[in-house]
Amino acid sequence: MAKHRTSKDSKPAAAKQLSPAEAQSQIERIGRELVELLNRHAALAANLPNVPNAEGQPALSFAREDDRIRHAVAQNKGPLSDDCVRGIFRELTSGTRGLRRLLRVAFLGPDYTYSHLATLHRFGQSVALVPVGSISAVFEEVDRKHADFGLVPIENSTDGRIADTLDMFNRLRVRICGEVQLRIHHCLLARCPRAEVKEVYSRTQPLSQCRNWLARHLPAARTIEVASTTTAAQLAVDKPDAAAIASIRAGIHYGLDVLAENIEDNVGNTTRFAVIGHESAPRSGRDKTAAMFEIEHRPGSLADVVAIFKRNRLNLTWIESFPSSRPAEYLFFIEFDGHESDLRVRRALATLAKKTQRMEVLGSFPRSEPVE
Repeated sequence: MAKHRTSKDSKPAAAKQLSPAEAQSQIERIGRELVELLNRHAALAANLPNVPNAEGQPALSFAREDDRIRHAVAQNKGPLSDDCVRGIFRELTSGTRGLRRLLRVAFLGPDYTYSHLATLHRFGQSVALVPVGSISAVFEEVDRKHADFGLVPIENSTDGRIADTLDMFNRLRVRICGEVQLRIHHCLLARCPRAEVKEVYSRTQPLSQCRNWLARHLPAARTIEVASTTTAAQLAVDKPDAAAIASIRAGIHYGLDVLAENIEDNVGNTTRFAVIGHESAPRSGRDKTAAMFEIEHRPGSLADVVAIFKRNRLNLTWIESFPSSRPAEYLFFIEFDGHESDLRVRRALATLAKKTQRMEVLGSFPRSEPVE
């Protein structure tokens, strides 16, 4: 009886049976087959009907896209990593979407900021990326319909709410139609040894998120705030004895050495980004709804509002207060489980409108999981 070979034993043996020329020939053949299969996949997916929005136009379903990617990753048996397979199918999804129409997506630039990385995760490369200089400019691009979508930071696990974003929801009527939760890993980047670093550049948030690490490892270095992590990386290229706190992607792009990785003080450091557009996302069955309201400045008014969600068995997942234009009065931003088309959500929102001086639904969108 022939000896049984395990899969672990058989793989190296199979590889040795091929000469380099034969292996190259098979790689080229499989490559041709892959291109054919990818195009067949794209053609089928591009022809699937989309749920129409309020204007009768097809609405982009992030949940459907994510389900396809999740299903592909679930089939992975290696040796490619799940992250690799996820990246391949993210770009396939982006390219397929582009067969219908090339989307314009605005984000807080420049390239290689964390907003840029979150935008690539959500939309892939097959879109027209529109980097702008401020959060308000992202909102304005979408509001004026110069961009189909925008991506803005809304909260960070270390520093909390992003005030500029909440302020713009108060000013312009756009809708939240998706979210990205990006795990933020900061690197110390420079062209000099760590012992020679005298200045550290970055945005306010990264400097705050790494303050304990900086105090321990670079106590004599001066921290300097700049407009973006990309600007910080550019300065580290040009200035001697200067370092930047930015993403490793920024470091690679600008040819900087990584002096230290993952220097964020909170190992679970995550920034949540809102995808903004003109319509809520179609119902997926695992949705959240965001709303903004203003209430009377009297005892118990907020408790009365919160009780609405308890009575309708809706779980509040986020609540933030924000100063209104009137002294000592506040706007409240909330998110809760459910889609605005759900009966319980409709009832809760109708009651909320009666209990508040102002109420606006900011949108419904599928829940997301943190990504690297």
